[in-house]
Amino acid sequence: METIRLHKGLDLHLAGEAQKKVLQTLEPDTVSVRPSDYRSMVPKLLVAEGDAVLAGQLVFLDKKRPQIGFASPISGTVKAIVRGEKRKLLSVEIAADKETRYAQFEKLSIAKASRQEIQKVLLESGLWAGIIQRPYGIIANPEDTPKAIVVSAFNSAPLAADINFTLKNDADAMQIAVDALAKFTTGKVYVNLSYNNGNGSPLNLLRNVEKTMFKGPHPAGNVGVQINHLCPIGKGETVWTVQPQILAAMGRLFSKGIYDVTRLVAITGPRAVETGYVRCVPGVAMKDLKAVAGVVENMDIYGQPTGVRYVSGNPLSGENVGEGGSLGFYDDTVTFLSEGNYRELFGWAKPFRMKKFSSSRAYFSWLCPKKQYKADTNVNGGERAFIVSDVYGKVLPMDIYPVYLLKAILAEDIEKMEQFGIYEVIGEDFALCEYVDPSKIEIQKIIDKGIDLMLKEMA
Repeated sequence: METIRLHKGLDLHLAGEAQKKVLQTLEPDTVSVRPSDYRSMVPKLLVAEGDAVLAGQLVFLDKKRPQIGFASPISGTVKAIVRGEKRKLLSVEIAADKETRYAQFEKLSIAKASRQEIQKVLLESGLWAGIIQRPYGIIANPEDTPKAIVVSAFNSAPLAADINFTLKNDADAMQIAVDALAKFTTGKVYVNLSYNNGNGSPLNLLRNVEKTMFKGPHPAGNVGVQINHLCPIGKGETVWTVQPQILAAMGRLFSKGIYDVTRLVAITGPRAVETGYVRCVPGVAMKDLKAVAGVVENMDIYGQPTGVRYVSGNPLSGENVGEGGSLGFYDDTVTFLSEGNYRELFGWAKPFRMKKFSSSRAYFSWLCPKKQYKADTNVNGGERAFIVSDVYGKVLPMDIYPVYLLKAILAEDIEKMEQFGIYEVIGEDFALCEYVDPSKIEIQKIIDKGIDLMLKEMA
């Protein structure tokens, strides 16, 4: 097995890592299906308040590509259609039945099934939404044939769920899924493992795939970084990616004929009193997950009153959904952080602070490389101009020029954006750049803006 060694990056050791135990199976009263979970999608509603729905029944579809729909993860009754400004659809709230009833789909023998039969079941069930294409990080076009399909078997982000634990019993389901996906590409299906613990991964048991080991700090587990080293994307090319928990759901769909997206979700973060894993579906309310974690209000790691930030995903690239939010469709981690709404007098001149981590060794905390830090959301300053340095290059192990790409996006120069690598990146690939940035620039938002511009201009 080939090993690719990455020397650029940064591992953040944060307090609140999930203990490897299942805390409970969460049966929520209500779940939310949110269009905002999916990039570049305009929803068309298929249900009304009071309608009964089954798990796997489509509740809205994409107006631009009506063959792609999005399903309810549970059975129940549509409780509310939540809209925002200009009647924008924000979410479909579904009150759960006491016992889940599933829509039935055709079971497939993957060895005999054609691409068209597999595609039909994925589209009808709503699980096609789990296939993401690069460039742009949008839902894949069913008419395309990708040059490769890439699966990252590990997540190197801080506090991320341990896939070796969450999917240890799903190897058979994932094998069915990769065999099905192989019929969509003329290239290879890549499964990329961690050099540190990849031998024990359930994805290491998969057959008929190209396996590669990745060694190095975060973002070694980002699928965008892996694509950059295995099969770089040029203009007019596409690569599809699928997350491991989606693979498991696809395997259950083909073998059992049901839309079962149940997963183990890591409960993490410095504000979580109890960490571990909860078995639940995407769309579960954040307040239900907060109750499991035992989050305590009005406390701060510095003894100052503060609120809690509710993040669906990891601390670097997850979404701040608020206490009234819900778990995203693609997420298997929830992070509870302290809001950093305070100022420190002469904070920049205190090198002896051992409770704060510094990527630039500004504090003596670097003498304790394995220490876990109770991080909060304080950015320690305001936004300022770009600083000419290689600070981004030290943490981005990709063959692109990050500063030039960001400036091309701000200038809305399509040709320069193509030249400097817009086809290969999404916001999460720049999360570490944003973390170490001395200018406090919201780099992920700039990348998202560039992708939206490309989608608009290149349509």
